[in-house]
This record gives sequence, C-alpha cells and structure tokens, in this order.
Amino acid sequence: MAMESHIKLAAKEISRADALLITAGAGMGVDSGLPDFRGPQGFWRAHPVLAKLGLSFEEMANPRWFEADPGLAWAFYGHRLQLYRGATPHAGFTRLLEIGRNKSHGYFVFTSNVDGQFQKAGFASERIVECHGSIHHFQCSAGCTREIWPADHEMVRLDSASFRALEPMPRCRHCPALARPNILMFGDCSWVDQRTEEQFQRFSAWLGQLVEQSARLVVVEVGAGSAIPTVRKTSERVIARLNGRLIRINPREVEVPPGHIGLPLGAAEGIQRIIGPPHGNPIANPGPPLL
Repeated sequence: MAMESHIKLAAKEISRADALLITAGAGMGVDSGLPDFRGPQGFWRAHPVLAKLGLSFEEMANPRWFEADPGLAWAFYGHRLQLYRGATPHAGFTRLLEIGRNKSHGYFVFTSNVDGQFQKAGFASERIVECHGSIHHFQCSAGCTREIWPADHEMVRLDSASFRALEPMPRCRHCPALARPNILMFGDCSWVDQRTEEQFQRFSAWLGQLVEQSARLVVVEVGAGSAIPTVRKTSERVIARLNGRLIRINPREVEVPPGHIGLPLGAAEGIQRIIGPPHGNPIANPGPPLL
C-alpha cells in the first residue's frame, strides 16, 4: 500500500477511536532538538569528552559512577537535565494532546523517555507512565530512604571543558550521600520504582475501563526502537488485549504485526501528515476520571 493510503487509513483509525494511547521512545524527542543517545556516534556527538574516554551510553548510564566518580556521574546527568529543561516540545506533542483530550475515553501516554517533555507539552501527569523513571525526580544514591522528590529547584553546575560537575552536587535530603536521578539505569538494583509503579496502576485501571466498556482504542507509537523493546512490546500487548489498531511511526524500524499501520517517518512529520497542524489551545477535557 502506498504511503498516502497508509496515512489516510491512519487518520481514519484515529478519527473513529474512542480512546488514544500514545507510546513513545527516544525518536519522539529528536524533532525537539534532543539527541538520540542510542548508538555511539549520536551519544559521542553530544558528549565529546566521553568519546575521548571511549565510554558508551550504556557504560555511563550506570549507578556505579555515583560512587566511583561522582563528578563524572553528575556531569552526565546534569548536562541531560539542562538539555531537557531547555527543550521545547515540537508541535506533534500538541496535536496528539488535542486529539486525546477530545476522545470520549481520553488518552494515556506510555514512554521510555525520562525527559519530561510530555508534561511540559501539557499532558496530565496522572495520565503518563514513565517506565524508566524521570530525570526531573531524585532519590538517594545510598538507598537510605525510598523517598522520591522533585528536582525542580536542583541545579548542577558543569565545567564543560573537563566535563565535570562542580560542588555542591545534589545531595540526599536525609543523609550525606549524593542524590541521583530517579531513573532505571543499566545494572541498576537500587532504582526506587514507587512513582513509576503508581503510574502503572493508573494505566492498568484505564485499560480495564476500556475493556469493560468495549471502547475502540488506537495506539500511536512514535520513535520506539527494538534495541530496548519495552515500548514496542507494550504497544503490541495492548492492541492484542483490546483488539485495537497500532499506528507505528518510525523512520527505520517500521515493521508492524499484520493488519496494522507502519509509517517510515520522523515524529513531527508523521504526526502532522496524519492529523494536520495544531489548531490552537486544546479543549480542556482529559476524559473520564481515573479509578
């Protein structure tokens, strides 16, 4: 089927749906100017000092650095925190929010991104699952407490030449240990998952409501790769459970199960070609209350 036919079919599926699930990976943020850290070249372009050290994203995104080299650990996460705070979500976020708010059963977001861009774009926090946590929330690196706290007023100063964080670095609220982002890292046994577990519970309740009421669901998946397939598997598991329709927007990994729609496009372009440009301020109707 030609691209335009796929786009028209995707638009029809979104139009007739009662509920919208947006699932998103790193590709969702690329059109907002955020780097895709998957693969050494993109990561090293963002962090040239780490390229000289030969450290990959997978090696750096490990909690051991908060003990082994705190200045390097907080340079890595502090740089990302500044980057995400400064980014402006692209128009595709707004357009999906407009659509989701006008569905009779509302919307939900499931994302592996830790950047907080959906919240920044106006999506309701109680309708988002951040399966890998959030860089905008901190926890104790030593595990003295399971408390998770907002990082809104936390600042990390960097020496960009040496790529080192400067003192004072973020500290735990309850002990002298460093704080760390509330993100699920590689080889991470100390991530406090309480906040994300509560998000999953709300998501599960919403899906249960859709099942009970035989609601027609469309899943719009954007920029989710197969290297860490959490988002893609979630999309496919949900459509199988609810007999929904999947629209997968991905410039490289566009394969879909039989009967579903794959579009080899980037995030902003794919969303705009299906739905059109934003229409101004979304109508404030987030859908029915969550259980």
